[in-house]
Amino acid sequence: MTKNQTEYDNGLITVLLDRYKNQRLPTALDLQKKVESGEPLNEFDLMFLKEVSKDISENSQLLDRHPECKELATQMMNLCSDIAKKGLDNEK
Repeated sequence: MTKNQTEYDNGLITVLLDRYKNQRLPTALDLQKKVESGEPLNEFDLMFLKEVSKDISENSQLLDRHPECKELATQMMNLCSDIAKKGLDNEK
């Protein structure tokens, strides 16, 4: 990996981790509480889950280059998947 690629990756990882810590994880945990209490997901909740999935997918090459971040992304995807499944169950 070139120096420029490393610097770019480090900058992007910093931004993504900040977004995860300050936005994504708190929102996901709120949604988890919501579905665990039996509430269904609304349109905005579903848009959030899709956005998280899309971001992880779009950054797959970055995650492949940095396996130390890949585990965190996998955990986030699993959390979002669990939320979506539980939200769907709550629809029934």
